[in-house]
Amino acid sequence: MEQEQIVFQIILHGGNGRSSSMEAIIAAKAGDFARARAKLQEAADELHEAHKIQTSLIQSEIREGPSTVSLLMVHAQDHLMNAIVVKDLASEFVDLYETLGCSQEGEA
Repeated sequence: MEQEQIVFQIILHGGNGRSSSMEAIIAAKAGDFARARAKLQEAADELHEAHKIQTSLIQSEIREGPSTVSLLMVHAQDHLMNAIVVKDLASEFVDLYETLGCSQEGEA
């Protein structure tokens, strides 16, 4: 697989992870904590896939020497790191909503 395709896989999995994280917050806000936890797991799974790809690129660079850094690669890394932060925050939001006992959207 060409590097560009590999980079797009990081973007894809990062974006999926971010979306699942946001869906977890929405579910928790509505009081659906089982769905919220399932969405957090989906996010974790997607981000794990992205991280595996990132790690393989790093290992390849260690073996073969420095690679060319493209703007697309920078974008992919930024996308992934932001998705990880959103997932971490979503986990905190789900915990908070659950602690507060929210059961309807808008109730906090």
